Amino acid sequence: MENSWGKIKLIWTDSSLRKKILFVLGALIVFRLLSAIPIPGIDTVALTRFLSNNQFFGILNIFSGGGLSNLSIIMLGVGPYITGSIIMQLLTIMVPALKRMYHEEGEAGRKKFTQYSRMLTIPLAAVQGFSLLALLESQKILVNLTVFDRITNLIIVMAGAMFIMWIGELMSEFGIGNGVSLIIFAGIVSRIPAEVSQLLFSFDVSQVPLYLVFLALGILVIAGVVVVTEAERPIPVTYAKRVRGMKMYGGGSTYLPLRVNQAGVIPIIFALSILLFPQMIGNFLSHATNPTLARISHALVSFSQTSWLYMVLYFILVFLFTYFYTAVTFDPEALSTNLQKNGAFIPGIRPGPSTSAYISKVLNRITLLGAVFLGLIAILPLIVRVATGITAIALGGTALLIVVSVVLDLIKKIDAQISMREY
Repeated sequence: MENSWGKIKLIWTDSSLRKKILFVLGALIVFRLLSAIPIPGIDTVALTRFLSNNQFFGILNIFSGGGLSNLSIIMLGVGPYITGSIIMQLLTIMVPALKRMYHEEGEAGRKKFTQYSRMLTIPLAAVQGFSLLALLESQKILVNLTVFDRITNLIIVMAGAMFIMWIGELMSEFGIGNGVSLIIFAGIVSRIPAEVSQLLFSFDVSQVPLYLVFLALGILVIAGVVVVTEAERPIPVTYAKRVRGMKMYGGGSTYLPLRVNQAGVIPIIFALSILLFPQMIGNFLSHATNPTLARISHALVSFSQTSWLYMVLYFILVFLFTYFYTAVTFDPEALSTNLQKNGAFIPGIRPGPSTSAYISKVLNRITLLGAVFLGLIAILPLIVRVATGITAIALGGTALLIVVSVVLDLIKKIDAQISMREY
């Protein structure tokens, strides 16, 4: 405890670290102010009624940082930028030049790669903004709009998406932590008071044992997320001794840390993108007069988060995407080549293809645990909702993983800054 107070004191006495934290707080305040400014033409009564029973928008609201709940000018949030980054990561498989840029050209290559992601964000914001505004207009939430109003709203939400992306990158550059993750984190945390007040409003004394079980389960889930997020499988690495002149170099030993959850929260984002697509089509067709289209719309909308088929498909997709994204971002062959170039080897394993095969085998085994855990965490809030009727987005899934990951990453980066100043 004394050490913690000492670190807090050091944070506020060190001017550089204090400026970084205050910059992040200021940027988050700007973000929350912008999320309270709505676009023109909203029927607030229809919006409230629509959002009260729409889980589809509840999930999208997470990625907008909370800006979608009142159709703010930043309703798209960092969604287009995240989508652009994911597409660029996937393109590294199909385009060798992009793979070389990201993995082999160092910091300059990664900056160029990030610039391409920014450029891709613009058309993605246009497509997502147009689709979302058209869906809201079909639901009679945006009313009495002229062609000029529609174009104006589209330009506003596109500008909002680019502005939030810029704020996030400023937070990463001049603040501390990952700016995009902090924006999503702020949107999730801002919803906690509303969810707690909703729970208190519907409080039933006879349900106290259920609430206690619910609280204990939440604590266990948070502990599990922390453990799995931090878990690593160390692979020992030894550096060969080298004689240069009259001196001997190398000969040290270290380890290669392989994370159990290499993919982070990305597999859940991929799975949600696929599973939310049928619901979006169903919402578009909800006002169709054709009987066949009306039946299709009803079937797609009924494929909601309360059906067991949805949960099974959600788990399978998260499981498969965990392996897929790990394969995209982690290259055992390149790692084996780098070890060999630096005169390093894994004890008992031949350098080259044998090392690559060994790393792949270990990675596949630990990824199995990470994939199962991610799948269970993703469907846990849905199971709780079906079993108890309590809606708790903060208990599991994407929101919980983002919150825990951001907090852990922020603590590590603050500790690193403090350690630098102590040295």
